[in-house]
Amino acid sequence: MRVLVVEDEPILADAIAEWLREETHAVDVAHDGEGALERLSVNDYDVVVLDRNLPGIAGDEVCGRMVEAGAAARVLMLTAAAEVTDRVAGLSLGADDYLTKPFAFVELAARVRSLGRRSRPPTPPVLRRAGITLDTNRHEAFRDGRYVPLSKKEFAILAELLRADGAPVSAEFLLEKVWDEHADPFTPAVRLAILKLRRKLGDPPVVETVTAVGYRIP
Repeated sequence: MRVLVVEDEPILADAIAEWLREETHAVDVAHDGEGALERLSVNDYDVVVLDRNLPGIAGDEVCGRMVEAGAAARVLMLTAAAEVTDRVAGLSLGADDYLTKPFAFVELAARVRSLGRRSRPPTPPVLRRAGITLDTNRHEAFRDGRYVPLSKKEFAILAELLRADGAPVSAEFLLEKVWDEHADPFTPAVRLAILKLRRKLGDPPVVETVTAVGYRIP
């Protein structure tokens, strides 16, 4: 998934981002409301982890603008306020979930996964096709019963190909969902990752190239 973390404390923002990257998500970071709105205007996110108390443009306003714009991203709002009235206020603004500080990273990651499933058509946690089994909760991949060790990028690419259910997936879509905002759109990163993925999955080749369209697992 593509996730935007909006948190004004740099150390906490980086810690959240690194934890979510370990979950194979592509993560961008903003430290204020203005930066969040700028990124939201150019990138399609599945989930936004949004601190309510931001400098300048507050998290409440960012959430409100997302709702007004009809953004598809789900919002997990973070705040130090633990009162019920505060949680209700945050949810009434359009947030999909609410987490108070301090929190356990494992819980935040679980909530992000849950919101991500709601931002897309539902898919099972274990994906199967063409002899491939991908457990998205355990982050394990198998082909014909053989364990396949994958990097985070390779795992995320394979998940997108399996979710497509045989339809081709463009390199642009993979770049959007698997890499973060620092990725060069002209980089051969997707092609190289696909080559490595094919090599690890072994013979017979299972990932097809659809000329001028993208890649698919038929």
